[in-house]
Amino acid sequence: MDVRTGLIALFCLMGFSCADPVKYIDCGSSSGKVTIVDINPCSTQPCQLHKGQAYSVNVTFSSAVESQTSKAVVHGIIAGVPVPFPIPIEDGCKSGIQCPIQKQLNYHYLTSLPVKSEYPAIKLVVEWELRDDSNKDLFCIKFPVQIVN
Repeated sequence: MDVRTGLIALFCLMGFSCADPVKYIDCGSSSGKVTIVDINPCSTQPCQLHKGQAYSVNVTFSSAVESQTSKAVVHGIIAGVPVPFPIPIEDGCKSGIQCPIQKQLNYHYLTSLPVKSEYPAIKLVVEWELRDDSNKDLFCIKFPVQIVN
């Protein structure tokens, strides 16, 4: 087994998704650059999110700035209207990111996306921002999802 195959197997065993990365669009990452977005489990795109379940979200990005803090802001875009989408931990520094954030380093933002049972079954676009301490986006991504029963 070569090193590359070994690393892929190791990441799979550690719980990272071996599926294709989620297709996303950048919606204004002014302070950083996203390299990959993974949602687990997500076997099809758009991701089908089942009511009453939680999904792991892993966004790998590099920062172009230094920041003492980071805060996640999530919206569901429904018929063009942004609706706040609460997540359990808004503090990016408690979601896999070692703060303070340094320039030119790569980070893995890891969090949970709970889908409440009372959410309607609907197709929507998720807009996920991680803001630095100047309230600028370390990343801003949009990706389609479908909430299903």
